[in-house]
Amino acid sequence: MNWMQVEAWLAADDRCILPIGSTEQHAFLSLAVDATLAERVAVEAAEPLGVPVFPVMPYGLAPYFLAYPGSVSLKVSTLLAVVGDILDSLAGHGFRRVLIVNGHGGNNPVDAFVREWVAGRAGHRVRFHNWWNAPRTWAAVQAADPVGSHGSWMENFPWTRLAGIAMPDGAKPPIDTAAIAGRPAAGIRALLGDGNFAGRYQRPDDEMEAIWRVAVEETRALIESGW
Repeated sequence: MNWMQVEAWLAADDRCILPIGSTEQHAFLSLAVDATLAERVAVEAAEPLGVPVFPVMPYGLAPYFLAYPGSVSLKVSTLLAVVGDILDSLAGHGFRRVLIVNGHGGNNPVDAFVREWVAGRAGHRVRFHNWWNAPRTWAAVQAADPVGSHGSWMENFPWTRLAGIAMPDGAKPPIDTAAIAGRPAAGIRALLGDGNFAGRYQRPDDEMEAIWRVAVEETRALIESGW
């Protein structure tokens, strides 16, 4: 869209979508998994409705992965400041209903921040949506395979794989997530190894596409109603 199209949209509607993600290790998958998935689910959910989707924020909170080359982490204060600046900009143009589609669990402080941001702004509504563990999507994941986590099959879609990179066979036993807390990044890498937290590395594409359809539909329902 150009600015004139956005202005025309705002004459009739005040909704928009902001995807946020992360750039971090995902075992054998792309470093951009979280950003890719957040943006794609937002775009596919919004397309039939015509609701504008802003470009994904590609960086988030991932200090625990900094021993893996290519991983990037913002400070908490930086992330919240950037989100705040974006929301201020959108509010200034007339957007009053914003759906933040989050693709990275480490970004959860944004949820608390937007509650504070919106509290003093009458007529505004900001919703924070973890697309991957929303009720219907998470139920579909669990029905497919109850053992899955970061860097495993549940983030392995055709659009998060890398050409020429083969997935390992078998499944990885769950790691002790409690042992990660409070460790420096190098210690976390020593515990995690390749970066997969738990489970198989890949499942059939038809299963993944079925889960994806649920995620898109669940996200679309939030855009359409409940404001």
